[in-house]
Amino acid sequence: MNRIRVGVDTGGTFTDFVVIRDGNIEMFKALSTPARPEEGIVQGLERISLRDARDVKEVIHGSTVATNALLERKGARTALLTTEGFEDVLVIGRQTRRDLYNIFVTRPAPLVPDSDRFGIRERTLYDGSIETPLDVGQLRATIEKLRSRNIESVAVCLLFAFANSRHEDAILDELRPLGVPVSLSSRVLPEYREYERTSTTVINAYLAPIMSRYLRSLQERAGAPLRVMQSNGGAVHAEAASEAPVKTILSGPAGGVVGAFHVAEMSGYSNVITFDMGGTSTDVSLCEGGIKVTNESQVDGMPIGIPMMDIHTVGAGGGSIAELDPGGALKVGPESAGADPGPICYGKGARLTVTDANVILGRLLPRFFLGGAMPLWTDRIEPAVRSLAWTRRWKTPQDLAQGVVDIVNNNMEQAIRLISVERGYDPRDFTLVCFGGAGGLHAASLASGLGIPRIIVPCFPGALSALGLLLADARRDYSRTLLVNANDSAARLKIALAELHRLGAAELQAEGFRKSEVRHVDSCDLRYRGQSYELTVPLTPKFIDDFHRMHEKRYGYANPKKDVELVTVRTTFLGRTAKPEFRRAPKSRGKPQPQERRPVWIGGKQVKTAIFDRAVLGHGNVIDGPAIIGEYSSTTLVPPGFRCRVDGYLNLVLE
Repeated sequence: MNRIRVGVDTGGTFTDFVVIRDGNIEMFKALSTPARPEEGIVQGLERISLRDARDVKEVIHGSTVATNALLERKGARTALLTTEGFEDVLVIGRQTRRDLYNIFVTRPAPLVPDSDRFGIRERTLYDGSIETPLDVGQLRATIEKLRSRNIESVAVCLLFAFANSRHEDAILDELRPLGVPVSLSSRVLPEYREYERTSTTVINAYLAPIMSRYLRSLQERAGAPLRVMQSNGGAVHAEAASEAPVKTILSGPAGGVVGAFHVAEMSGYSNVITFDMGGTSTDVSLCEGGIKVTNESQVDGMPIGIPMMDIHTVGAGGGSIAELDPGGALKVGPESAGADPGPICYGKGARLTVTDANVILGRLLPRFFLGGAMPLWTDRIEPAVRSLAWTRRWKTPQDLAQGVVDIVNNNMEQAIRLISVERGYDPRDFTLVCFGGAGGLHAASLASGLGIPRIIVPCFPGALSALGLLLADARRDYSRTLLVNANDSAARLKIALAELHRLGAAELQAEGFRKSEVRHVDSCDLRYRGQSYELTVPLTPKFIDDFHRMHEKRYGYANPKKDVELVTVRTTFLGRTAKPEFRRAPKSRGKPQPQERRPVWIGGKQVKTAIFDRAVLGHGNVIDGPAIIGEYSSTTLVPPGFRCRVDGYLNLVLE
């Protein structure tokens, strides 16, 4: 029996489900339940027609629980235990400032306040030797303070614990009777840079109780094995995600990038910019021949040192609210109407959103929206717009709606410029892969503004992130800081790699992967001695020469005579999972006929536009704009001057 696999991506407005059944792909969407995300998921799983609950082989979940808890500061009360004298590392941070000339800039408050940060008498040196033994008596007195403060989680980050974890392990043993989650820096991020290691460990501890409760509840109610997407593009069992929630910060968006790159690569494009516009936010990522992963991410001003996809997010989505700023100018987002009350056209909202603007412009048609299962209350929009006193600035509701769309397009264009032009990439060399429920209505405008020559709209665009979850392999990342001269590193490198390889093989074997299904990739962080930052280089026999070439490409110069320092060795273990099969469709005969032609506002004027149902389009069909292509999960606008063709995998390709 071919058992079912389910991908579930929880967004701010909709929860997307993709079901792989007997090799076929099914999808549907349901409104999210932000207060209790598991409710929406369980309700969706109940919609899947099953002969037996045991038919579900596994559920793979892209979660926003960790992200929302961190951004909204709704995590657990956390204590930080660190080496005595280093209690304020979390507050001091780095000297660098992003807003150099802003005298009003404020830094985010630390997740752990002064009263809950404690110094422990001990000292490990940079080489792992013990200078001051752990003061167990003082530690036990500190633990009693934690007990009296009702601490819910503990982060432990001692100086140079990455070189010798003995003291952190001993603290863990002493903390066990407290009965709360404990995060050790030597396990969360065994790398040097004290601030980044402390920040990452604290975030993990801050999220651990919330994520653990959520996943335990979801696992019990789902009634099937549960895996969770990580920010690095790989999935892990729910138990591992509960222990390391910091690795799930970009859980949902990561699934979208995996799905988008897979679709683009199948169609012959490996240099792509992924554009995921959902109900609450837009996520963009640049992939040059492969998915980019970085160890230098920040969330709300807090550094996170674990490997994460290089994704940039802006508060621009279908639910983004249009309003006036204090200076009287029209602004859109980042506040969103979410799933409840949602846009005005959903029936309960009262504030104008981007989705409402697209309805006013005639671009979003009720008969396609979720297959007509969810009505759009189009008659509520214009009265609500007229009731807003500030709309007298615009002659018609269409003028206002076009202004809303122009502003949100500008916000998203700036996000794409940030990951491309501002990093030395020319958008004209890339293909825009557009997905998310709202993306197809805005992609052509972005491509025109940035000079991007081609847009791909995949099948199931409104649920591509959920499909990406089912395409992701299991992935575990491991690292060790060495800080040695690269030319003299062979012995220590061999020992460190052997340890990491044993750990990776054992953990993936414990997850049920056979040896033939597991592979690993090694790399290392290198720098010229005296530099502050590193480049990550694949670990080959000529890795030092590769570093010089990469340094010259990145910075415009190299110095082969200068000593090279090997800072950190890394290895990534991948467990191959079953993938849905994508079959190439036969050529379609005949020319597609529009369902109707109707006036649609494009570029500030009404244009007679052909309306097509994507379900009847076949391989080889060509449609010249202006046209609207509607489907269950999304709508694609083909403006005048664009041509859309359907490729062999039934993707829409706009040029």
